[in-house]
Amino acid sequence: MTDTGLFRSAGLRFAVVYAVLLAASAAALALFLWWATAGLLDRQTEAAIRADAQGLSERWTEGGLPGLIVTIEDRLTQNIDDDAIYLLVGPGMQRLAGNLERWPGSISDAGPWYELPVRRAGMRSLARVQSYDLPGGYHLLIGRDVQVRAQLRTLLTDALLWALVIVGGMATAGALVVRGLFRSTLANVSATAGAIAAGDFTQRVKLSGRGDEFDQLAEVINEMLDRIGRLMDGVRQVSNSIAHDLRTPITRARTRLEDALLHADTPCTLRAAIERATMDLDGIVAVFQALLRIAEIEAGSRRSAFARLDAAPLLESVAELYGAVAEERGVTLAANLPAVLPGYGDGALIQQAVANLVDNAVKFSPAGGTVRLDAAATPLGLRITVADNGPGIPALERGKATERFYRGEAARSTPGSGLGLALVQAVAQLHGGELALEDNRPGLRAIMALPTPDNQDA
Repeated sequence: MTDTGLFRSAGLRFAVVYAVLLAASAAALALFLWWATAGLLDRQTEAAIRADAQGLSERWTEGGLPGLIVTIEDRLTQNIDDDAIYLLVGPGMQRLAGNLERWPGSISDAGPWYELPVRRAGMRSLARVQSYDLPGGYHLLIGRDVQVRAQLRTLLTDALLWALVIVGGMATAGALVVRGLFRSTLANVSATAGAIAAGDFTQRVKLSGRGDEFDQLAEVINEMLDRIGRLMDGVRQVSNSIAHDLRTPITRARTRLEDALLHADTPCTLRAAIERATMDLDGIVAVFQALLRIAEIEAGSRRSAFARLDAAPLLESVAELYGAVAEERGVTLAANLPAVLPGYGDGALIQQAVANLVDNAVKFSPAGGTVRLDAAATPLGLRITVADNGPGIPALERGKATERFYRGEAARSTPGSGLGLALVQAVAQLHGGELALEDNRPGLRAIMALPTPDNQDA
């Protein structure tokens, strides 16, 4: 991998973010520990010095110079920890009281805090001090021996620094592990995508079995690939069905035209042959129009025509139209429709879908049979039912009945293209509803449920 590709790697970016966050968290923790320990020691020392200064200031006010000298000597005597530092000097910087030999030369101003090496009792040490100017040219130095605390602070600082170094190493190692896991997980997806791109549609993303986010992503991808596979199978099936179903009428039309060309001896015979061929070609055109209409519906381009409507007049028109057709075939069409049937959607599509269901029911009903058209407004939306007494559809075939060009055994001898239920299914899905096919014992009961806008998620 080139440097450019390395810096473009998402795995590297995630690893760097992980390392930076870990290092920043460790640094923040180290600073807090340092502040809570070494900083606390410094604050305690400064508080003790201020308290001393307050007490000595009161003694200076009450007893003057002699009282201050006595108080300093008493405090040095009573200092059990032997860490108190006092030095009182006169106007000429001569030592008057205290446990330091002389005034430190590095202290020039009163007020600031100083941390400096000192010598007391013949030994060198480290002190944290603060000086105060007294009336009459006197100067007072108050402090604490912080040699042990300084060693502890140094030890703590070194430990925290080493801890940061160790955390940095762990962050780097962790970043490499994260990058490796990220790359291995994506390598699985990438390999599957590459195989699919190469034409192997049997490959699927492997699941780790942990049920984590990557497994969820893999499941979504696999479901998408399964759907793509089903769609491609559907395309192949539709292509094969078109070739099979259209070959017969095209061949028949061609044969009739050739026969008329060779044997028609009168204009009437020629006209009859042309009319029969035209009817065959019209059937082919109708198939393509149905396919285009289904594609248009599935694309959702008809949603712009959705509006609130009263479906009762639409269904009454269907019942009136197919009532005459059913009567010619010796079938009774019984419609049970309310006076008002509020709904929502494309009225023309809903009417065409119901017409397809009624047409199928009349077509497959035996003489003397009954086709029922029922509709009702439910709390979930519009429910339209068409039931017949025909041969029905076997339970194993109902899942395929809405596929394009699918024709069951009972429909082989009847005219049609196998697109009627596919169109009804497309209309139902466009409206956010569904088409259910059930056994009517005997016959088939088709139920189309169309929700209203208020029940789209119900």
